[in-house]
Amino acid sequence: MFRYFEKPELTPIIQSLIVQSSLPLKAVEIDFAADSSGFSTSKLINWNETKYKGHGDMEHDWLKAHLMTGVKTNTVTAVEVWDRHTHDSFLFKFLVEATAKNFDMREVSADKGYLSARNLEAVTKFGATPYIPFKSNTVLREVPNSLWDRMFHYFSFNRTDFMSHYHKRSNVESTFSMIKGKFGDYVRSKTPTAQMNEVLLKVLCHNICVLIQATHELGIETQFRN
Repeated sequence: MFRYFEKPELTPIIQSLIVQSSLPLKAVEIDFAADSSGFSTSKLINWNETKYKGHGDMEHDWLKAHLMTGVKTNTVTAVEVWDRHTHDSFLFKFLVEATAKNFDMREVSADKGYLSARNLEAVTKFGATPYIPFKSNTVLREVPNSLWDRMFHYFSFNRTDFMSHYHKRSNVESTFSMIKGKFGDYVRSKTPTAQMNEVLLKVLCHNICVLIQATHELGIETQFRN
């Protein structure tokens, strides 16, 4: 099985199955949340390279899964697995666009690490509202009535309402907790391709579990084309 994980052609197949397993829930999912989380590997790294531990400390390396999840059922609608150095904000636009291909989006929530004009525009492009909180040192842009300024004023002067939407973001943390709780927070594979595929398969198994639960609790029909 682990040898089969080595095949790069397996990656798009798993990603396609993840998307397909989320589609029966498109009728109930309109609000979404994005985040990333790490899955540790067997490779040891010197933490002198990072800011978190002292000189000479060793820890397991990790991959980062970047995903978009529906906040009602916790189904994963889009996912990318990259190395630990990849910034969350870089993949946000892809997650939004991939989700918008199959779902009607009303809201997208993400933490401050995703804040950028590019990411705000990526959400509004599809008619949805981005709920990404602004940082304390944020300043207005020079362009009057820009999307950045409008969202900044909304965040600043309607904070309670803004946060009531933003708090849906906690559901993506629940999604990662569900995945790691059932299928583990580490990978056994040794090579980058196999490790990526192993993480993606964890996400696929999670989506299947979510879909089974939705068929019983929400009466969702699950008919797939051959």
